[in-house]
Amino acid sequence: MNNLQSSEDFARATRTRLDGLYEYLVDEEDARVCTDIDERACREVPRNFFLMLVANVFTKLGDELSNPKTVLAWLFNFAGAPLGLVGFLVPIRESGSLIPQLLFAAPVRALARRKWAWVAGSLGQALAVMGIGGVALALQGWAAGIAILVLLTVFSLCRGLCSIAHKDVVGKTIPKTRRGRLGGWSGTVAGLLGLAVGVYLALGLAPDTAGFYGGLLLAAGGLWLLGAGCFALVSEQPGDTGGGGNAIAEALKSLRLLRDDAAFRRFVSVRSLLLCSALTAPYYVLLAQQEGSGLWTLGLFMIASGLAGSLSSPVWGRLADRSSKQVMIRAALLTAGNGVVVFLVTWLLPALAALPGFYPLAFFVLGIAHSGVRLGRKTYLLDLAGGNKRTDYVAVSNTVIGVVLLAAGSIGALAAVVPPEGIVLVLSLLGLGGAALGGYLPEVE
Repeated sequence: MNNLQSSEDFARATRTRLDGLYEYLVDEEDARVCTDIDERACREVPRNFFLMLVANVFTKLGDELSNPKTVLAWLFNFAGAPLGLVGFLVPIRESGSLIPQLLFAAPVRALARRKWAWVAGSLGQALAVMGIGGVALALQGWAAGIAILVLLTVFSLCRGLCSIAHKDVVGKTIPKTRRGRLGGWSGTVAGLLGLAVGVYLALGLAPDTAGFYGGLLLAAGGLWLLGAGCFALVSEQPGDTGGGGNAIAEALKSLRLLRDDAAFRRFVSVRSLLLCSALTAPYYVLLAQQEGSGLWTLGLFMIASGLAGSLSSPVWGRLADRSSKQVMIRAALLTAGNGVVVFLVTWLLPALAALPGFYPLAFFVLGIAHSGVRLGRKTYLLDLAGGNKRTDYVAVSNTVIGVVLLAAGSIGALAAVVPPEGIVLVLSLLGLGGAALGGYLPEVE
């Protein structure tokens, strides 16, 4: 009896601490503004908030340790894989997780508790990343290159499943005006951990060997396993399972949203233009490499990325809960302005551009802008639709963006005739277009 009472006392004390910490993080006395989730879900908001926060941190850090622009690209070289295959890493990683989401929407809708779709996707990502780590330790040449791309495809498909399920679970368990903060704090903690990895590399402490990268990827896979464990504990109420029929038929039906829903169609157009914040990043690194920068500069870029996410995400998150539309516009303007400055300095002031910290500093500003783009468009999409319609919005939007991303990747072909700073300028102009079009979006908060 005493043991039972002690357990109940401990549970009550833990819940009280969670409630207090939750209220502190959201910075309001009335911490449960449950306007679009039911009362049962409202009672579990603090607990669910922290479970998803920890799960997000684990997976975001895993993303950092398996970044195709850095770790996987270097792994290709160490494994002796054909360099011609390197160009497939980023498109497969990004588009592979977006394009199939339209087909995933109906099966996810068929689940009363959709957290299990996220858990399954996280387990799949863990196995795929661990498999890539095994490739680093066991294979060479073409075999290594093909195996990595195949496993990366599996990873991307599982990532897409997690993406569509995550937004729906957040929409069911976290109320409006709190979702931006969840993303903001997740970005802060993960950014700080990514910063620590960057410092480690910048100090030259990491052995530059395939074995090191293989171990790094095995550790990254373990992070997804931890994330799956946390997310499985989320308290999710059973939801509507309508529309869980034939995947292809439901996908085609969902595409009608682009024709019939003007606000959603405009949002997809704006989001397409805002891809400039992601597409520009590799060219900043390339410009630094042209100045003869060494491996330590990669650490500076990772530090810049970590600082940008950790410092700006809480601010963007708070602003997104007020107006996610304005967050997207401001982030697009910051992306464009930063790119124009980089172009002008590189073109007109080469001595300034040659300074060791110039491009990492520009990358830092770009990281702040990209953090705003991501938080703004995620929060906007969550608040634009409610209930079961949210799943369709996410699936259609991500599928269209995946196709656009593949097409936008062809901009890299300009590198044959246009220097990297010219491509930065072209992408910056797309950001200006996104900011202008974003002004016509309706407010949803």
